[in-house]
Amino acid sequence: MDLCKKMQDSAMSQFHKELAACSNEELYCMLLDLTKELMKDAPEITGDRKLYYISAEFLIGKLLSNNLINLGIYKDVKEILAANGHSLADVEEAEPEPSLGNGGLGRLAACFLDSIATLELPGNGVGINYHLGLFHQQFKDHKQNEQPDPWMTNESWLNDKEKYYTVHFKDFDVQAHLYSIDVIGYTHKKNELLLFDLDTADEGIVENGIDFDKTQIEKNLPLFLYPDDSDENGRKLRVYQQYFLVSAAAQMILEDVKANGWPLSELSDHVVIQINDTHPSMVIPELIRLLVEEGMDIKEAIGQVEKVCAYTNHTILAEALEKWPESYLLQVAPQLMPIIEELDRMAKERDSNPKTAIIDDSRTVHMAHMDIHFSKSTNGVAAIHTDILKHTELNDFYKLYPEKFNNKTNGITFRRWLEACNPQLTDWIISKIGDGFLKDAEELNLLMPYAQDAKAQQEVLAIKAEKKKELAEFLKKRQGVEIDPDSIFDIQVKRLHEYKRQQMNLLSVINMYQEIKNGYVPPKKITVIFGAKAAPAYIIAKDIIHAILVLSDIIANDPVVSKYLQLVMVENYDVTCAEKLIPAADISEQISLASKEASGTGNMKFMLNGAVTLGTDDGANVEIHELVGDDNIFIFGTDSDTVIDHYAKADYSSAKIMEEDSKVADLVNFLVSEEMIALGDEENLRRLHHDITTKDWFMALLDLESYMNERKKVYAAYEDSSKWASMMIVNIAKAGFFSSDRTIAQYNNDIWNL
Repeated sequence: MDLCKKMQDSAMSQFHKELAACSNEELYCMLLDLTKELMKDAPEITGDRKLYYISAEFLIGKLLSNNLINLGIYKDVKEILAANGHSLADVEEAEPEPSLGNGGLGRLAACFLDSIATLELPGNGVGINYHLGLFHQQFKDHKQNEQPDPWMTNESWLNDKEKYYTVHFKDFDVQAHLYSIDVIGYTHKKNELLLFDLDTADEGIVENGIDFDKTQIEKNLPLFLYPDDSDENGRKLRVYQQYFLVSAAAQMILEDVKANGWPLSELSDHVVIQINDTHPSMVIPELIRLLVEEGMDIKEAIGQVEKVCAYTNHTILAEALEKWPESYLLQVAPQLMPIIEELDRMAKERDSNPKTAIIDDSRTVHMAHMDIHFSKSTNGVAAIHTDILKHTELNDFYKLYPEKFNNKTNGITFRRWLEACNPQLTDWIISKIGDGFLKDAEELNLLMPYAQDAKAQQEVLAIKAEKKKELAEFLKKRQGVEIDPDSIFDIQVKRLHEYKRQQMNLLSVINMYQEIKNGYVPPKKITVIFGAKAAPAYIIAKDIIHAILVLSDIIANDPVVSKYLQLVMVENYDVTCAEKLIPAADISEQISLASKEASGTGNMKFMLNGAVTLGTDDGANVEIHELVGDDNIFIFGTDSDTVIDHYAKADYSSAKIMEEDSKVADLVNFLVSEEMIALGDEENLRRLHHDITTKDWFMALLDLESYMNERKKVYAAYEDSSKWASMMIVNIAKAGFFSSDRTIAQYNNDIWNL
């Protein structure tokens, strides 16, 4: 294929212009069509056993670069555009980012789809085609403001499959309309991301930010990811969404089986369903119901489904393990309740312990309990997380089904999180060890000898400096914020949740501010960057954002402190931001309360791009720590066993810590100081202050002193550029374990057997 001629011809036929005369928007449309055409011709991955990876979210990010890389034409396209006076990076900016996910769960699912296709395993993602995403975050009056996040244009990656599945709710039926997005692997073969939508969806019902009538299900069902569940109608809407997804998916799966000529009695020989967290749990009773409708005996149907389904647990937080009142299910999909009743009866026959019941005494249905009883596998997503599930949170289930529990430490796709977002570092690695690491990530270990090589150290520092300049340009263009690329970039980007302890980072920044005010001069300017969205109904999380934005202005307005310290909150943190922030980071903040972060994947992306971790021994940080050794990571804080013990004894008191440590008390009280209240909203600041002083459920004050001390050690270590560069190279070299190709190979060997 003469790619240059093809691009020239496409520009001429679509826009009647030479390539050189096209705008970035026109070039994006041309490349979108060209890429879709090439992917259409790519061979589909087939087999007599297929995976359906069902997830509430897929945070796929912009797709152009990723698809060009996996088609093997990225560099050629870049060069052809450059020869015609265009930059591929500028063209990519014209691409809207799909609003199909939000946090680590959705980004992980996207990485997994890439790796499933790259390993040539037959497996499709299955989700909902959200029109407006979670929300678009705007900052107004130092507060998070939520707006719709539309992404679908006439020109998009969506393909209309022209297929419909009838979903029966109690009072009405809807037609689930199937769309797909091609998922191309590194070997140029493809699977699909399958997305269900409603033609009756009406974006016009949204007003005043993201408010809408939650009772108009036919109009609102596919509009938003995780609609506000602070009221009963919002919670019911989530049940409608979940049943819509699994009912359409189950019908589609059985249709696929029949189309292949396989008898339904052999379903478990040909189909595996991975339930990604509890949102798709209702696929278990729905699939059983449909099999019974097809004439199968209920016992046989349950036996088949138990062998078909596998469950991934993503959380240790009890509130995130979904449970729904029976009354909701009776109002949404009453046809499921007889099946769930039967599953509950069987579960109680297996184990009389009320803690493992599917339906509890208050007639609440526990989704995770149903998943564990009636699937063949339950996996955690990091070694420490799985151990805590087995020995603490899900111990009653582990004693019942020890053979079902296994660990699959999360991973990331290096195609996007290295090759696409950091071509400079990718080229440097290739110059040292060849390009084999892009298919076998463990080859990154070959970089280890370069950790002590003075020339190599200078080269990686130069690449980091270049990425920091790129981030500075990006933030100035995107948000009008100017940052100093010669400063230390200390970054915490992830969903805003108290257990991730952005509030502890905030208190530590207050400490830095006060120390500089009192005459301490840091050896180098520090730029602390946050990026996070808070769920619309998560009041304390939004208060933390407010406090960060207020403090940011206080620091910026101080003529002395602003020379040495800057605090930035990135607006509307998304995959596009992550692709700029992660390669530029010097320090990766991974400071969750030990025992509360299931895994994290941002920690892996930062590590791969040469950032050094400052964190607790929690989630996958534990495995990063083991791989890089004590000398190449900064670990602080209380260990997970002690934290679990504090919860068991209910003996933690933030008020007591403040009584005993006046410095900590001063930092917390600064939240309601005259300076903060003069610029901020007193109600928000006092509520956050009250929460920390009376509750502090995730024990930020427990580790605050330890964190501030360790942070100073990190900044001191940064001053020795040779040692720092050595740490960077060790982190990159040891990141190979965290490839999602490894994770997916383990899922396949242990669970899927595709």
